[in-house]
Amino acid sequence: MTTPRPKLLFMGAGAIGAYIGGFLAHSGYDVTLIDIWPEQVEAIRARGIAVAGPHDPFVARPAVYHLHEAQGLGRDFDIAFITMKSYDTEWSTRFAVRFVKPEGYVVSAQNCWNDPAIAAIVGPERAVALVMSRISVAAWEPGKVERGAEKGASIGYNVFRAGEHDGRITPRVEQLAEMLSVIDASQPTDNIWGERWAKLCQNSMGNPVQAMSNLGGREVLASPRGRAVTIQLAAESARVGLKLGYRVPKFGGVSAEKWASADRGDIYEELDALLTPASGGGRNWRASMAQDVVKGRRTEIDFMNGHVVAEGRRAGVPTPVSAAVLALMRQVDHRDARPDAGNIDLVLRRAGL
Repeated sequence: MTTPRPKLLFMGAGAIGAYIGGFLAHSGYDVTLIDIWPEQVEAIRARGIAVAGPHDPFVARPAVYHLHEAQGLGRDFDIAFITMKSYDTEWSTRFAVRFVKPEGYVVSAQNCWNDPAIAAIVGPERAVALVMSRISVAAWEPGKVERGAEKGASIGYNVFRAGEHDGRITPRVEQLAEMLSVIDASQPTDNIWGERWAKLCQNSMGNPVQAMSNLGGREVLASPRGRAVTIQLAAESARVGLKLGYRVPKFGGVSAEKWASADRGDIYEELDALLTPASGGGRNWRASMAQDVVKGRRTEIDFMNGHVVAEGRRAGVPTPVSAAVLALMRQVDHRDARPDAGNIDLVLRRAGL
C-alpha cells in the first residue's frame, strides 16, 4: 500500500475478531483488541493468538485490553471493527467510536443486519459495511482460533466485500479491501445490501439447523429432512430479499432466483442433489450459532432468521419454516428446549411440511 497503514481497533476478540485482527497484526498492522472475555485477554497477553487454518499456522501478538482498561486508549485509531455478537452491536459501537479519529470510520465485521444500527450511532459517513463469506472460524479455547474453510482465493471466490452504505466505490472501501486481501480474496462492492442479504440467507439456512439439532453441517445434510429444512430456509430468505428489491448474488453456489423457486419439484430435486454430501470424508464443521449453543451462550437467532421473518412480514412473503425455527431456537436460548436431531422434524411439522 502506498499510503500509511491505518491504526486498527477491534471491538471483540472472539473468533472473527481474533482471526482477522491476529492476521492483520501478523502482517504488520498496528492492531489493538478489546474484549469482555477475561481468559481470552490474559491468554493473548501471555502467549499471543495461535492462528490456524487453510494456511501456515502462526502466532500473532496484537495489543489487547480488558474492557475496563480501554478507557486509557487515545482517540487515534483510523478504523474500528465491530466484531461482537449482533445483540452487543449498539453499546460496543458507542464504546469503540470514542477512540476513532474524527475522519476515521467504523466497520461492521459481523453476521446479520447491523449496519443501520451502527450508522444511526456514528452517522452513515463514518460507517462502512463488510460482508464476509466462506470464512468459518472458531475459538474453542483462549488464545487459539481456527478457520475451517478452504481459502476463497484458491477457488476464485472473493471472501471479503467492502462497501459504502450508498453504494459508491470510494477510496476508503478500496483501501479496506486491499488491506483484507492479505487474509483472502477481497474486493470493493457497489451492491453491499444485496451482498449482505446473500450472507444473511447463507447464515439463515445453516446456522440454526446445526444449533437446534446438535449436528455438524455434514451430518445435517446427510439426511433428506436435514436437506429439506435447509432448502426451505434458503428459499424463504431468497424470496424475501428479492421481493424487497435487493440484487441478491449467488449463495450456497446457487442463484437467489433458483433458491426462491424451490417449490417446483424439478428445482427442489436439483437443490437436494446439490446439498447431498459426497461419500467419504469431509469435515463436520459447526457454524457460529452451533458454537454458541455448545458454549451455553445466547444466539443471534433474533437478528438472523428473526430479521428474515420480520422483513417477510413487511414484504408480504410467507416464512413458515423460518418462523418455526425462530420459535424453537428461542426456546433453546431460554433453556426450554434442548438441541436434538429430532428438532428438524419438529420444525418441519410445525411449518406444515
